[in-house]
Amino acid sequence: MCRWAAYCGQPLYLEDIISSPAHSLIEQSHRATEAKTTINGDGFGVAWYGERPEPGRFRDILPAWSDCNLKSIVRQIRSPLFLAHVRASTGGGTSRDNCHPFVSGRWSFMHNGQISGFEKLRRAMEASLDEKHYSARRGTTDSELLFLMALSNGLEEAPVAAMEKTLRAVENLAHDHGMETVIRFTSCFSNGETLYAIRYATDRAAPTLYYAPIGVDGICLVSEPLNDDRESWICIPDGSAVEISREGILLEPFGDWNDCAEGVTALQAMTK
Repeated sequence: MCRWAAYCGQPLYLEDIISSPAHSLIEQSHRATEAKTTINGDGFGVAWYGERPEPGRFRDILPAWSDCNLKSIVRQIRSPLFLAHVRASTGGGTSRDNCHPFVSGRWSFMHNGQISGFEKLRRAMEASLDEKHYSARRGTTDSELLFLMALSNGLEEAPVAAMEKTLRAVENLAHDHGMETVIRFTSCFSNGETLYAIRYATDRAAPTLYYAPIGVDGICLVSEPLNDDRESWICIPDGSAVEISREGILLEPFGDWNDCAEGVTALQAMTK
């Protein structure tokens, strides 16, 4: 499983999330504590928003802990919204095209999770893409394909609904192929104005997701807390969608799990 972190708020140096904390994302790349694998060394990537609508992006296949360019860049760049990811491959070769975040226009996307039996579903999933987004495919991962499917399904107009439609489509394709596939999906995506995240799994065992306030009025979303102050990090319930913007944070149920809806309601009460 991969590890990722994202930030939205007043401009912040990327190093304040990626390299400086005691359990920073770079630290998690070789010493993760809440993942199936401790090492996330199959590449890394950062996407950040500045004065242009489209995000800047830097990706490489080196482990994050051994790339001196990454440490130099994150010391110099400040951004009000950025996504960062360290990869532990569960499918697809180690290449830049398979490293997150993926970008299309003003949108960026990263993912932690997997689709069981993906190789049997891959062709049908690719066939569901419209021509524009089929032509945009560069890598071989299920993550990039889910992103392109969401774009085909209306991510620009209704981001959370488009992602739900996409996951439903994958479940339906699996059913059509006589498969009982397991989807584990903890993702983060943005249009440069709002930061979205989803934690969902068909077996109710989605990869972890936490949030905490940081800086003056910023909010950080992470796979694992960045420090040992566990009380400052709130776990996002399984079956949840998160939206973070200048207006604050909104949490709502994702999918049709009644018990998760109760968990989201409790979390909303905690964050008021």
